[in-house]
Amino acid sequence: MQGSMNGHLAKKPREKREIMSIVTVVAKLVVKEDAVQTVKAELLKLIEPTRQEKGCIEYRLHQDNAAPNIFIFYENWENMASLEQHLNTTHYKNHVVAVTGLISDKVVHKMTCIA
Repeated sequence: MQGSMNGHLAKKPREKREIMSIVTVVAKLVVKEDAVQTVKAELLKLIEPTRQEKGCIEYRLHQDNAAPNIFIFYENWENMASLEQHLNTTHYKNHVVAVTGLISDKVVHKMTCIA
């Protein structure tokens, strides 16, 4: 099969400058034990509207199997401007209000691919 590699279609490689402009976000939220279900419901509300945003390449939410009060977002954005637009959307701002006081710790890493 033409264009295949071990039975999988080979993807066209992105240009180096295009990859370098992508912003990857890894955000870890530690939720208060008594608020896990409430915060989880609010986090899930973000998924579909965010995935529809211009510039969103990937937006995935994970919940830790051993510590269900820990949530990790893994996101890829076309560029920093796309991420900044996301942070100013109505659905994101509504989320922030809804979870205020329910999260005990939040660490956000905004990263750019270097190799």
